[in-house]
Amino acid sequence: MDFIVNLAGYIIPFVIVLTIIVFVHELGHYWVARRCGVRVEVFSIGFGPELFGWNDRHGTRWKISAIPLGGFVKFFGDADAASSADNVAVSAMSEADRKVSFHHQGLRARSAIVAAGPVANFLFAILIYAALFSLVGQPFTPPVVGSVVEGGAAEEAGLQPGDRIVSADGTTIQRFEELRAFVALRAETPILFRVLRDGQEVDITVVPRRTDVPDGLGGSQRVGQIGIRTAGVEFVRHDPATAVVQAVRETWNVVANTFTYLGRIIEGRESGDQLSGPLGIAKMSGDVARASWLGLISLMATLSVAIGLINLFPVPMLDGGHLLFYGIEALRGRPLGERAQEYGFRIGFALVLSLFLFATWNDLNRLPIFNFLTGLFS
Repeated sequence: MDFIVNLAGYIIPFVIVLTIIVFVHELGHYWVARRCGVRVEVFSIGFGPELFGWNDRHGTRWKISAIPLGGFVKFFGDADAASSADNVAVSAMSEADRKVSFHHQGLRARSAIVAAGPVANFLFAILIYAALFSLVGQPFTPPVVGSVVEGGAAEEAGLQPGDRIVSADGTTIQRFEELRAFVALRAETPILFRVLRDGQEVDITVVPRRTDVPDGLGGSQRVGQIGIRTAGVEFVRHDPATAVVQAVRETWNVVANTFTYLGRIIEGRESGDQLSGPLGIAKMSGDVARASWLGLISLMATLSVAIGLINLFPVPMLDGGHLLFYGIEALRGRPLGERAQEYGFRIGFALVLSLFLFATWNDLNRLPIFNFLTGLFS
């Protein structure tokens, strides 16, 4: 019984968070498609066999499926959940059917429909952040050095208690939390800090040291640290307008940090072992839910940004792959051939599957899974 309770404590928050994010993503596709006059045949949360569903007055089948690891919207004329064209059916359509077929829409309409999913994820994250910052408050600790760790990178570079970090490599720093995130992704890379000291700005270069810190998943992650502390965390409640501005800034920080990390992987400065898959996200969701439901809502906003961003990657099968094909179509004046698109989707599927397996392998190594399962049974 304890095993079931512990397992449910991880699975239920994960499924709730993922279902909401997927619903928002697919609702973006659905909403824009309906306004472009496209008929939507299926709106599915999850994959595999249908558990239950219903038909609305527009003929759309809304359903919950057995495997809660995603979802899809199937438009009229689609051959599958990836919106590949059913070429036989498309070629045989009447004029009336062509008007409501996704594949007979203009390039702008198709692009807008495809882009609407990731955009919805970004807007949803901004909405969550803005609500939290307005109703609860935003972690807003001034980027002022409270103390310097003896022998650390900051002391070695000359940072002193009372220094206020104004910018890092030209990026404006408003909060200590932003400074921590900026430094974490730049281990062993010199950072030029502009520091306000005694009313004057001075430039100081600091090289963060790679440090092992707990990752919240039972393991550790290696991040950059410079060895400074603040006096504590403050929470500042914003008026609605300021909350929206800060929410946009927070969303952009998630995007920028993601690109920074991926860029450092490509450059060979970081390994990919920090990427998490479903197991890691499930573990994180359960741990955060146990600590605070507000933390779970904040995590949902971060994951919404991540899912929106991943879907914009130019990989066939993802939304970004469709947009890539549409960009090529705009340049060529005609779509890519059927065979080229088919091979593109096969390659895209292989890439997505490889990323999924790689991230899952990271989870198995990092949890570590056997200790995790032992804890569930205890």
